[in-house]
Amino acid sequence: MTNRPSALAEPVPDDSLTRPFPGASPYDGYVQASVLNTLQHPLTDAPDEMGFLVTTQVMELWFTLIVHEWRTARVAFAKDDPHAAMSALVRSRRALTALNGAWAPIAALTPAQFNGFRAAFGKASGFQSAMYRHMEFLVGDKSAAMLRAHRGDPVVHEALAETYREPSLYDEVLAFLHRQGLHVPLRVRERDVTGPYTSDPAVVDMWRQIYAGPQHHPHLALGELLTDIAELVTRWRFEHVLVVRRAMGAKPGSAGSAGLAWLEKRAARPVFPELWEVRGDV
Repeated sequence: MTNRPSALAEPVPDDSLTRPFPGASPYDGYVQASVLNTLQHPLTDAPDEMGFLVTTQVMELWFTLIVHEWRTARVAFAKDDPHAAMSALVRSRRALTALNGAWAPIAALTPAQFNGFRAAFGKASGFQSAMYRHMEFLVGDKSAAMLRAHRGDPVVHEALAETYREPSLYDEVLAFLHRQGLHVPLRVRERDVTGPYTSDPAVVDMWRQIYAGPQHHPHLALGELLTDIAELVTRWRFEHVLVVRRAMGAKPGSAGSAGLAWLEKRAARPVFPELWEVRGDV
């Protein structure tokens, strides 16, 4: 025996892990990491531009997943399949939480750091994201003007137009609850779904009935899950406001918008409004 501490034995690698791949690795074939890692093209030497670019691209991927889950939930509600719908909404809640966390790499940019690369993206602006617009349309925040902005790209425009013309996720929730025996008035069920959803007093009454009932009822669980989602969407919007306020103050936006003032106005728009109104009545 010796007094020297024993070293941990070097693990013996599994042959299957070190055997050369016949081509690209199966991991890369599935995840397409080599493609993803070629999509970052900073236009300046500013050290913060790479973080800004990657953060924005990561957010686009989260938008894509959230839109997928909300569409899945919408179809499931239309088919009266609340289990599948709720499962998709739970998955979207996790994705929204991750989306909100994605602000961290750029949340503390100073004006000088942001100005180091801001001019490089010219008239590009986050509000031009087509996938984020799908998200807005799916929660009922429809806008013909925002749809028109994408007319220059026919493929993107038509895909967005389809989401614009279809009922929102919340429209399908209300239709499902009506079929479950709750009262949603005809004016809501047959509204023009291309317009932005606005609060209706009868829908407030419907949620009031749900929240005044058994506290473990599935309809109340649905209301709380939708409230979670509405809160996370609103938090993302306000995080956007804070990031912009910290990096550029009240300067005009890069695409000609009012910048901070425009974002603040958008952030104040309620998501699933009746779910917030009813909370003061319970």
